[in-house]
Amino acid sequence: MPKYYEEKEEDNRACSGIREDFKSCLLQHDCVLKEGKSPSECLKEGHCKALQVSFFECKRSMLDTRSRFRGRKGY
Repeated sequence: MPKYYEEKEEDNRACSGIREDFKSCLLQHDCVLKEGKSPSECLKEGHCKALQVSFFECKRSMLDTRSRFRGRKGY
């Protein structure tokens, strides 16, 4: 479930909702909290993979010329 809501302070950057959820997922994961690893090490192990893919797709849709008509992917 996404933690980003429209009532929060507005961040006008693209893909800000996914970015916030992805960051909170990594920083609150057991890999970082209990094992003391860095977030980049936890990414290599495959944690928060769905949000990582969604964030990538959102950023990639910014470069897609068809997004002028379809809008950005993500939330």
